[in-house]
Amino acid sequence: MPTNQQRRATAKRKLERQLERRAKQAKRRRILTIAGGAVAAVAVVAAVVVAIVVSKDDHKGNPTASTTSSSAAPSSSAAGLPPVQLGNAVPLPQFKAPANLGANCQYPASPDKAVKPVKPPRTGKVPTEPAQVSVSMVTSQGNVGLMLANNESPCTVNSFASLTNQGFFKDTKCHRLTTSPSLSVLQCGDPKGDGTGGPGYQFANEYPTNQYPANDPKLKEPVIYPRGTIAMANAGPNTNSSQFFLVYRDSALPPEYTVFGKIQDDGLATLDKIAAAGVAGGGEDGPPAVDVTITSILLD
Repeated sequence: MPTNQQRRATAKRKLERQLERRAKQAKRRRILTIAGGAVAAVAVVAAVVVAIVVSKDDHKGNPTASTTSSSAAPSSSAAGLPPVQLGNAVPLPQFKAPANLGANCQYPASPDKAVKPVKPPRTGKVPTEPAQVSVSMVTSQGNVGLMLANNESPCTVNSFASLTNQGFFKDTKCHRLTTSPSLSVLQCGDPKGDGTGGPGYQFANEYPTNQYPANDPKLKEPVIYPRGTIAMANAGPNTNSSQFFLVYRDSALPPEYTVFGKIQDDGLATLDKIAAAGVAGGGEDGPPAVDVTITSILLD
């Protein structure tokens, strides 16, 4: 029976091969990156730190995934995927509404121009009621019902609703699928279809980032984004735009990606089917093997 030291050495070699392969993929595609800070093993426990980053100019891949013996917790029935490995990631913090929630939503211009003609959302105070906003999204692979958390991330929901009403997402491809043991998401929201497009504006993070003091070291530590979560991709703090990701298995990420809703049961079934088909050309990160196009999306 191999010793703990031998198992860690084997895991390290496997990780190094994954890092090299993903770095080559990221350079070739020039799309989103998963960027994680390497966390050294202390005794027999290591951290999982994986970040989703939307970046147009510099795309690097450096995921780290070392797990303890109790870290595996499968959360999806999608066939052919490795077991979930979340390392020392902890649950998302319980939501506590900030005093100024939704009081001053701002959408300043981003460095990149809008891919489609679009007007920024209304600024200033936005309502936090109704608490939930139902959305019907139809894709080429099936329906994906969404329930947006307007009472937790109202500035984000305000932007998403505005883009939806302007037809920004119609006929856009979901351009990225990840199937790694610690990150399992489908990313959508870019009319260019390559991870570099947006609406020409950006806005600040909300939940769970706003549950931590500014510059809190815990903002860099992994938490569990549960299966069924809808969250915003970004290029760093407060650079949210139009790209969002759908979590089809529990995933480990720093709490720097705004959660703004949940995926309904029909959507999870559709995502499982997409994930089961895998990534185009193999691997764990890239365009989905099957075409995933948003054919329509409407506020219910």
